[in-house]
Amino acid sequence: QVQLVESGGGLVQAGGSLRLSCAPSGRSVSDYAMGWFRQAPGKEREFVAHITWTGSNTYYADSVKGRFTISRDNAKNTLYLQMNSLKPEDTAVYYCAAGGDRSILPPSTSRRYGYWGQGTQVTVSS
Repeated sequence: QVQLVESGGGLVQAGGSLRLSCAPSGRSVSDYAMGWFRQAPGKEREFVAHITWTGSNTYYADSVKGRFTISRDNAKNTLYLQMNSLKPEDTAVYYCAAGGDRSILPPSTSRRYGYWGQGTQVTVSS
């Protein structure tokens, strides 16, 4: 069983930066593809970024491309999301997720991921 725990959320002014982390308790996720999703109040959960298990390929939502960077350190069994140039519309609960690296489902599809964290709140003030 994999349990994911996010950290690093908080309150930041527009234009600022935050780095989210996600680490599992239980088994390692170094052989899983991983992703970040977010959910704003009153909205559906949406895809943010995805990284393959080797870290060699990444994918981003258009809304964060050029501002956010997903990375992983498999030696530390940790996933990261570096968020720069934050905007008020980035305010949401951010979730990390882990799933099979060879899934045929697109990286942006939540059904691709079998394990989810509880989320961490990111609030960007204007």
